[in-house]
Amino acid sequence: MPRRPKHHYSVYVVELADQVWNEPSFRKANPDYQLGKPFVYVGMTGLDPDVRFDKHKAGIQANRFVTAYGLRLLPKLYEVYNPMPYDGARDMEVELGIALREAGFGVWQA
Repeated sequence: MPRRPKHHYSVYVVELADQVWNEPSFRKANPDYQLGKPFVYVGMTGLDPDVRFDKHKAGIQANRFVTAYGLRLLPKLYEVYNPMPYDGARDMEVELGIALREAGFGVWQA
């Protein structure tokens, strides 16, 4: 009987520095941003989120906003969902981004 693959995909949320608001594309993507709420990047990965964040900061397969403005991971916003299968992580990345945007966050997704 074949072994069931271990679910190893994760969603993650990176807090971005306030300066990201000066980026026109970020502003345009967040017309309903509520002043004082965090700016975040929401992603998914097959790696440990800490390793993925380090790769972003090193410029490896990186989102430019995380490379330039990434401050830290916000595990309280995502740990409850991880780990999960690939399809679940792909869907959760979108759903989490929508939920945070609806809560007034400034959100960027790849």
